[in-house]
Amino acid sequence: MATLLILLPLAIIMVLNLPFKDAFKRAAPFLGGCFYLLQAALVVFHPAAFWDDIYNPLEAFFAFECSTDALSLVLFLSIAIVGFVAVLVGAHALKNPRQRFFLINLLLLATVGMNANVMVTDLFSTYVFLEVTAVASFILIAMMKGEGALEGAFKYIILSVIASVMMLLSLALLVLVTGQTSFEAVRAGLGASPESLFVKMAMILFVCGLFVKGGVVPFHAWVPDVYASAPSFVSVFLAGIVTKVSGVYILMRLLVSVFGFEASVQQVIMFVGALSIVVGALAALAQRDFKRMLAYSSISQVGYIVLALGCGTPLAVAGAAFHLFNHAVFKSLLFVNAQGVEERCGTTHMEMVSGLGSRMPVTGWTSVIALLSTAGVPPLAGFWSKLLIIMALLNASRYGYAAVALFSSVLTLAYFLSMQRRMFFGKPHKGMENIREAGPVIVGVEIILAGITVGAGLLYPLVLEYFILPVQRVVG
Repeated sequence: MATLLILLPLAIIMVLNLPFKDAFKRAAPFLGGCFYLLQAALVVFHPAAFWDDIYNPLEAFFAFECSTDALSLVLFLSIAIVGFVAVLVGAHALKNPRQRFFLINLLLLATVGMNANVMVTDLFSTYVFLEVTAVASFILIAMMKGEGALEGAFKYIILSVIASVMMLLSLALLVLVTGQTSFEAVRAGLGASPESLFVKMAMILFVCGLFVKGGVVPFHAWVPDVYASAPSFVSVFLAGIVTKVSGVYILMRLLVSVFGFEASVQQVIMFVGALSIVVGALAALAQRDFKRMLAYSSISQVGYIVLALGCGTPLAVAGAAFHLFNHAVFKSLLFVNAQGVEERCGTTHMEMVSGLGSRMPVTGWTSVIALLSTAGVPPLAGFWSKLLIIMALLNASRYGYAAVALFSSVLTLAYFLSMQRRMFFGKPHKGMENIREAGPVIVGVEIILAGITVGAGLLYPLVLEYFILPVQRVVG
């Protein structure tokens, strides 16, 4: 019963907030971590009967339908990994039990929205659960009440509201055309009235709203400020999975299940994806702050997913799904590295730290693994997903876009090697001689995420068989 992934985190939130909640404050990280481990285990060892049974006990109270497929499983696993990491790193960073308690509630609430969005088959339900995730994310960004965090949260909520208005207008237009908002009804209505002005406007508005949520160019203005100013453990959650589900996955699901891959739609999406790749990579080259560089890198890597999605072939969509998973892992790892550096050095400004490789060897080497995977260097997982994307583009005769994807991987390697040289190579910066490795929690998380990146690359045949080929069948 896949809807347990909605009901269980809701139940944990309710239990944590009972009148005698003080008894659960110290147990909140444990309960949150156990839920994410359970979700990951269900995906990895998924019995077919569990995912085939989509009985929804909430249907008596809320009218939404659920469905799962191979693409859903990739997202469930990504959410579980990033959520578990955010719980561990957040619980480590926050010493106050009340703050930890607050953090776990917000992470679980955002997860309710994301898990629901992965399985709902109705556009209005999609909108509602997107808002659940957005509200929880807004509070997460602002929870430490710093000036930068509050500014970032303000930008996030303003642009999120604009995206929400676009989606509501789109829903209103679709209801005028189809009378319903279920995926099946909307797809039938679009097929019956493909030239309708209302239909075209509705598609444009909804897709633009998703572009804002996903932080793709030219709707990316909020991403660098939010990722750089939010606490690193929040940036792990936002960059690792929230923007992927709220923007990219919903777009992927709508193109596969509702809108279809029309030529004009494909051209727009591929152009936006390529623009995001190049703009994000070039902007990352100019950054001097580690977290801000990671923010622009996220924009660029999301561009790869969008570019592949626009290509529209089964291989391209499978490559997009695999790169989404890889990005969730290696970008989470890099933000965990940022958390470790910030804890030990008090800053993530690359001009103020150097020579950390000898002082923080685990952080330095796991950063190398993450950056090489991001750049698509074999045999790491990022190489295989980028290879699938480039192969799909070549097979579809999109030679120009394939060249952009390949060239931008060189840019990715350039800005990350520049970061590695400035932060981890050379002699320690004055005042950094006594810096020591990050704490055991941070080091443990770094090793786990680096292990997943290496393991997914070395075990690519198994990944291909159990995750990528099933996604291809969803599209085909």
